[in-house]
Amino acid sequence: MPNKPGNLAKYEDLITFVTDRPGHDMRYAIDASKIDRELGWKPQETFESGIRKTVEWYLANQAWWSRVKDGSYAGERLGLTR
Repeated sequence: MPNKPGNLAKYEDLITFVTDRPGHDMRYAIDASKIDRELGWKPQETFESGIRKTVEWYLANQAWWSRVKDGSYAGERLGLTR
């Protein structure tokens, strides 16, 4: 797992709480039994493994998302060559 940025005592310091607004859902939950039953599909990730991979990706790709956040990312498709 990537290390925390040096200026953080704990990951909770990265959380920014916002005021509630209409449309905020307290919880998202799905019932995947129908897709399992009809198509035989099962998720490859648990919520825990998926959220861990997501956090690790954001920690490893700060150079990209910080440009998105500060507005300097112009939507260019990085990594593609022609």
